Amino acid sequence: MRHVIGFFLALAVAAGVFFGAGWGVWRFQAMQAGNGLSPSDWANTHNLLPLAALLGTGLVIGILFAVRAVSALAVGLPGLALIGWSALVLLRGHQGLTYIPMSSSHYAAGFTVMLSSGVLLLLGAAMIIPLFMPSRWRGREAEVEAFDEEFSTASSLVP
Repeated sequence: MRHVIGFFLALAVAAGVFFGAGWGVWRFQAMQAGNGLSPSDWANTHNLLPLAALLGTGLVIGILFAVRAVSALAVGLPGLALIGWSALVLLRGHQGLTYIPMSSSHYAAGFTVMLSSGVLLLLGAAMIIPLFMPSRWRGREAEVEAFDEEFSTASSLVP
């Protein structure tokens, strides 16, 4: 059951990377192109929203990455998709960029920047690490049962 939940969490992570990180990168790019980023720009709360979007996306990925009770599929599947998409962009160039959904939106513009710069390849490489950890594939019950079999004291207490 936790792998099914992990699959749906993977869909949520993929949407978070596309919408949250894509919008944040697009907004930073627009601010940089407009008048540059000066220290006084950070005093405006409106300019902190892209930073909050990027930090929120990273926080969700980090929590799902660190918590062992969550299936490895939650971050592994989007990581594999990001690596595959980055490889397609490296091998086919513009053809890989045509598959980005909602191509005229701000989200897609930021996602394109991250994809063409290689940021998503590095993110995907980090996100597949839990797929190679055997403890992430076993549930908590399997670990408890293995522990109980190793240290059974019931037979040693009876004379």
